[in-house]
Amino acid sequence: MHTADRHASPSPRDGYTAEQVRGAERPLLEAGEPLMQRAADALADEVSRLIAETHGPVHGERPLVVVLAGSGDNGGDALFAGAHLAARGAEVRIVAVGSRLHESGALAAHAAGARDLDPEAAPDAVDAAVRAADVIVDGILGIGAAASPALRGTAREVVARVRTVLGPEWVARAGSGTRHPLVVAVDLPSGISPDDGRVPDPTVLPADVTVTMGAVKAGLLFGPAVEVVGRVVLVDLGLGRALAGVQPVVTGGGRHDLP
Repeated sequence: MHTADRHASPSPRDGYTAEQVRGAERPLLEAGEPLMQRAADALADEVSRLIAETHGPVHGERPLVVVLAGSGDNGGDALFAGAHLAARGAEVRIVAVGSRLHESGALAAHAAGARDLDPEAAPDAVDAAVRAADVIVDGILGIGAAASPALRGTAREVVARVRTVLGPEWVARAGSGTRHPLVVAVDLPSGISPDDGRVPDPTVLPADVTVTMGAVKAGLLFGPAVEVVGRVVLVDLGLGRALAGVQPVVTGGGRHDLP
């Protein structure tokens, strides 16, 4: 990426709609820019940093990362990040919550040593992994679910089970930096609207950190969603130039302590 593109990065205090972000991404994707790989690299770096902060020196124990992966690009980001984390020495367990896994992301994760857990065939194994995890990565739904963001089917069942297994006190301590495991949301917590912060169903995983890609989604900055997004980390994908003439939906950073 050229220096000029980096200089024109979007402000982390401005929030954009899903359609505005997709429009900014489109020319870069058409030009063959590896946006998913950039997103996955940054996501893996953030998870690694959190593990280092909370896990401390590792003496024979490998940190455990549980990836909740949907079938779309959000799941792909999470799976590629899982591949990076496995290559760095983490144990990575993949829980597929959609109709399929992102093919190339799953291939990369499996090649790096990640293993699958079936929430239907082996729910007890999923429960045990959730209890033992250092980080849970929420890669279920991204901005493609803007029209109807509520979780359904297996995804909703898995999230409800995670909340039950870890308990209401764990849910309530989201964002405090004191709970275990931590939750890292990919782009936005699954189940919230990226445009207006609606949370149509309370069955969501409140995040400690939301790693949002390209530009901050407006829904992270206002509405009920502000209670479940945690700390927001913006990954620069080079969208600043495309968004330079676009009016953000939210300005000023909402209620978050953004850098």
